[in-house]
Amino acid sequence: MAQVSVGTIDVFVIRPLPAGWRVLTLQRSRDTRCPGAWETVHGRIEPGEEPELAAVREVREETALPVERLYNVTIAPFYLHKLRTVQLAVVFAAFVAEGGEVVLGPEHRDYEWLGVEEALRRFVWPRERTSLREIVDLLATGDAGPVEDVLRVF
Repeated sequence: MAQVSVGTIDVFVIRPLPAGWRVLTLQRSRDTRCPGAWETVHGRIEPGEEPELAAVREVREETALPVERLYNVTIAPFYLHKLRTVQLAVVFAAFVAEGGEVVLGPEHRDYEWLGVEEALRRFVWPRERTSLREIVDLLATGDAGPVEDVLRVF
């Protein structure tokens, strides 16, 4: 019987530049799942780990970038048939400074900083496009406005 698990995170890494947001897109390595696919930071929540800590850890492991501000945005469900689980990915927006250098981990072979529209076209998963649109809707002014107190983690 299928189970439900809050077991993963998606983190959209954003540089809020004066000319417009740049969104980090990562291309999967050839020897991983979904080889060649472009996606956002994605990873598992370790046992005993809270989703926001997993988000920061995965950004560090996959990009080496320090997160300056973190927002929880939504939940993205998907089904893993091999594990018979409905995964609920907690979706975050992570704002990073302009100058940080991306250092890829072994799961990825390339990266690009793209404008929002370009990133929407690049992401392979429809749920990533939906989540990015929600992030833009909620945080377009640079913060979450009247819901800052419930969305901003730090």
